[in-house]
Amino acid sequence: MSEHSTSAPPSAKPERPEGSPLFWHATGRWAKKIRGSLRYFGRGSHDEALALYQRQAPDLHAGRKPRDADPDALTVYSLCAKFLTAKKDQRDQGELSPRMFIEYGDVCKRLIRSFGRNRIVADLGPADFAKLRKQMARSWGPVRLKAEIIRSRTPFLWASKSGLIDRPPVFGDVFKVPAAAVIRRHRADRGPKMFEADETRKMIETAGQPLRAMILLGINCGFGNSDVGTVPLSALDLDGGWVDYYRRKTGIARRCPLWPETVDALRDWMAQRKAPDEPRHAGVVFTTKYGQPWTAEGRALSHEMRKLLKRVNATGHRNFYALRHTFQTIGDDSGDFIAVRRIMGHTSKDIADVYRERVSDERLQKVSEFVRAWLFPAR
Repeated sequence: MSEHSTSAPPSAKPERPEGSPLFWHATGRWAKKIRGSLRYFGRGSHDEALALYQRQAPDLHAGRKPRDADPDALTVYSLCAKFLTAKKDQRDQGELSPRMFIEYGDVCKRLIRSFGRNRIVADLGPADFAKLRKQMARSWGPVRLKAEIIRSRTPFLWASKSGLIDRPPVFGDVFKVPAAAVIRRHRADRGPKMFEADETRKMIETAGQPLRAMILLGINCGFGNSDVGTVPLSALDLDGGWVDYYRRKTGIARRCPLWPETVDALRDWMAQRKAPDEPRHAGVVFTTKYGQPWTAEGRALSHEMRKLLKRVNATGHRNFYALRHTFQTIGDDSGDFIAVRRIMGHTSKDIADVYRERVSDERLQKVSEFVRAWLFPAR
């Protein structure tokens, strides 16, 4: 153990205060047996040795390397601070979505809460990650758990690639994503993650603005939370009835014909839209009543959607993103999977996608009208 005192060794065995956890060892050092091994706390005074022991005791009794032993070692807090700084730069440069940045922030809060801010990263082991997984499994089902385990590994893998640690911690066999069969059974138990036509119409009729326009974009074009939260004014051609907006997650270009109902809802919203307070948000279509964009910072869209689903009695484990599932499911029945994929902005490993330069507007319109006829059969 490190000896932090520079005092000369005493000429005789010093007196041990009554009740002290330390004893004077024959080697001329204060010591204590912890977890089956002798630990030493210097040759100085008893008070100096006791102070050192008290600083290191939580780590030693837990079987960890004390922070004092290597003051320059990377701690969990330092790792998270450096990781989030790097991700903030990516977000500001448009390389990372605001929603993903927020989720990484939640991951770091959880790591600090579970491991301790001063815990040395190199000292983390399988038992620590098993404990973390157990904590997460108490709150989430297997689908969310899989995503959170993957995200929780990311800061450590980033630190290794960035040269902050020699190698990632040993996560162990327990800290792994749930098996595919477990996820399939969980999804089956929760029911389909889509809305039926009557439910969707009821949501559109009940929702106020801008949620009504957002829902129509969701079912008309397969837009998700991030899409409606960031779609710029420049992407809309309301006169022509089109929206051209690449998918934020993949960067894949998308082009979607807008229904008359969607155009009307967007025009209605634009007439009452409050201009954003910050110039950098001036081009965003959807703003809150406070003049802020509907991005992941406040999770405003998810909150408002939950309230709407409760009002219309749309039961089940569904949310705004289920509109995207609905468009895909109904759009596939049109038979033109390539046109559906173009509207959805999905990536594909099909080599033909490398050579396919466009999908005709006529094909996109046929898919769009097929979904519209499902939703509004009377029209």
